[in-house]
Amino acid sequence: QAQFVESGGGLVQPGESLRLSCAASRSNITLTPIGWYRQVPGTSREWIATITNTGNTMYADSVKGRFTITKDSAENKAYLQMDFLKPEDTATYYCNRAIVQFRAAWGQGTQVTVSS
Repeated sequence: QAQFVESGGGLVQPGESLRLSCAASRSNITLTPIGWYRQVPGTSREWIATITNTGNTMYADSVKGRFTITKDSAENKAYLQMDFLKPEDTATYYCNRAIVQFRAAWGQGTQVTVSS
């Protein structure tokens, strides 16, 4: 079964940047759209970005212009470059297949905290 492992989170100040990584196993990251999501305790998981198998990208309005999703076929990884971080970006971030019917079990996620 496919598995996705997120890493790269941390504590940063407003305006700073982070780069999250998503390592895929038992799944070829180039063959299916990959999405990044985030969740704050007590709320639903929120979609924030998708990269398709052809490299097209889509973003939620809340992160458009600040976040960039990419993928590396050789490493079988996806990335989320997060710039100009805001306190409201504080959440646990997850990656997974973007098509619900093909989604794997959710991983542990990586915590991002934006605070001064």
